[in-house]
Amino acid sequence: MAKSAAAEQKSGAMRGLGIREKNRQETQARLIVAAMRLLSERGYESVTVDDIAGDAGVSRRTLFRYFPGKDEIVLAWTQGMTGVLAETIRATPSSVDAREAMIRSFEAVIPRMASSRREAFAFVSLIEKTPALLPVSLRKYAQWEDSLAEALQLRLEGTEEERRLGSRVMARSGIAAFRTALDEWLTLRGRPVLDDVLRRTFHLQSRTLCAQHTMCEEEPIKSKAA
Repeated sequence: MAKSAAAEQKSGAMRGLGIREKNRQETQARLIVAAMRLLSERGYESVTVDDIAGDAGVSRRTLFRYFPGKDEIVLAWTQGMTGVLAETIRATPSSVDAREAMIRSFEAVIPRMASSRREAFAFVSLIEKTPALLPVSLRKYAQWEDSLAEALQLRLEGTEEERRLGSRVMARSGIAAFRTALDEWLTLRGRPVLDDVLRRTFHLQSRTLCAQHTMCEEEPIKSKAA
C-alpha cells in the first residue's frame, strides 16, 4: 500500500512538472511571437522590453526570467530553424547527393520563418538589415554551419580529415549562397518565391565556380550515394 501511495505521489509530481514545462514553453513562444512582430513593424530601436512583455501578456520581470534582452529573443527565433537543417539532411535518402541534400535543408527552413511571405519578408529584413542585430545574425550562421557540417560529414567519402574539411567547406559555401539569395530576395522586395531565388542562386554558384576549369579538374569528394 505504501509503495502504491509513493508511486501515486511521484506520478502527480511528474504531471505537475509536465504542466509547468508546457506553461513555460507557451510563455516563451508568446514572447518570441510578440517580439518578432513588434520589432519588424516598429524597428528594433523603437521597441522596448516593456512593449514586448505587455504584448505577450506577461510582466517585465517574467520576460527577464526567459531572456536577458531583445537580441536574445530574436536569437531564440532563429534557433527554431537550426535543428531543421541537420534533420532534413539526415532524412534525405542516401541516393540524393550531399549538395542536393544541403539545398533541401535550406528549403526546409523557409516555411519555418513565418506563416506568410509578407511576414517572412519583415522578419528577414529585421535580422539582415538591423546593425544592432549583426551579432545575432553571425551567431545564427555559426550555429547553422556547425549543424550542417556535422550532418554532411556523414554523407561524404574519403579520409576523416577530407570528410571533416569537405563538410565544413560545403556548409560555409551553402550558407554564403543562402545569404546571397536572401539579399536578392530583399532587393526584389520579397516579390518572387524565396525557394525559386534560392535554387537559382545555388545553380549560379555551381556554374560560376565550375566555369573556372582549375576548380573543377580535380574530382571532388563524393557523397556515399555517388
